[in-house]
Amino acid sequence: MKIIKDPVHGYVEVPASMVPLLDSAPVQRLRYVRQLGFSYLVYPGAHHTRFEHSLGTMHLAGVMARQLGLGEKERLLVASAGLLHDVGHGPFSHAIEPLSEEFAGKNHQDVGALLEQAGTAGILEEMGVEVSAVISMIRGEHPLSGIIHGELDVDRMDYLLRDAHYTGAPYGTVDAHRLIRSTTLVDGRVVLEESGVNAAESLLIARTLMRPAVYFHHVSRIAEMMFQAAVMAHVGDQAADGLFALLQEDDSACMHALLTSPSPVARDLSHRIYQRRLYKRALYLNREQVNAARMAQYCSHRKRVALAGRIADIAGVLPHEVLVDIPPFPGDMSLHVQVKNRHRAVGISELSPLLHTLNDTRRGQWRLGVYAPSRYRERVADVAADVLNVRPETTQEQLFG
Repeated sequence: MKIIKDPVHGYVEVPASMVPLLDSAPVQRLRYVRQLGFSYLVYPGAHHTRFEHSLGTMHLAGVMARQLGLGEKERLLVASAGLLHDVGHGPFSHAIEPLSEEFAGKNHQDVGALLEQAGTAGILEEMGVEVSAVISMIRGEHPLSGIIHGELDVDRMDYLLRDAHYTGAPYGTVDAHRLIRSTTLVDGRVVLEESGVNAAESLLIARTLMRPAVYFHHVSRIAEMMFQAAVMAHVGDQAADGLFALLQEDDSACMHALLTSPSPVARDLSHRIYQRRLYKRALYLNREQVNAARMAQYCSHRKRVALAGRIADIAGVLPHEVLVDIPPFPGDMSLHVQVKNRHRAVGISELSPLLHTLNDTRRGQWRLGVYAPSRYRERVADVAADVLNVRPETTQEQLFG
């Protein structure tokens, strides 16, 4: 057995049979992929990695597996899936994922090719764990997937605790062990006992508060949009092949490729990120100020670039000097979580009126951003407001929005 000191969970035990998996190349690469992408530009302590998070997820998955009374083989499967669930992440984690999904048809849960490699597959086979079962767990298709891939899973428990710890943001408080102790199996599915509803609510509150403070902080979003523009300038017309190559890299190798790119646009944008000379907000709009249904049509990178190009052309600036950020509208949380209430399982929304309030809050947190170099900010703002048909803020929104 290997014992590792973790700043969030204390001492984490890795069974001897899993040590080769821990030391495998796909897992070790995660030491060099930041958990929060560009959040370190906002929170200097946010340099923690996907490796630490995967270790924490493995630990909590093992705790929950024991709570559920799973057999040794199933516990090993759940722990292995927890350790491997993020090996499909590209450099800077979620910052590159929209591009890989749109142009390469790949997201971080597409781990089949990585896990079926001879080395990793051989390790899992020696452990007595089926590769196909691990892949199914990570994709959310296995009966036990709810442990690491659901609305109240150990993946979320760990990243909320860990991200709050390293950013210093006091919003990620989750009573993970109370939540785990309140889980049980009903008809082969993971459900909550009614006693765990308050702990579940604390997790949902943490997700809601961390969203604007950390995950969608405007500085992080600006850096992500600049990074995505740099990546696309770097790969040029060979988007799919170029992105596939970059996805194999870690943060440092990816940034080096951009800093030394043949593309002057990629070099300029990546140097700005490296030196923290970021674009500024020309506009930052809530969903009441724009036609939300119309804006939903521009979520893809291609359409955002076309919209930004139109604004840049009218404003008389270079195309890459205007970036439009249209995040997906947040979906409702945890509508699929079942709570064991006496003799039947019911949706958590039936027992927690707070859920509706939190979902309304999340929808109100959505922001559309238009970003530009500081010297062009006012010019771009005027043009963008006209192009986007922006409704002016009311006095109340200016005071309290």
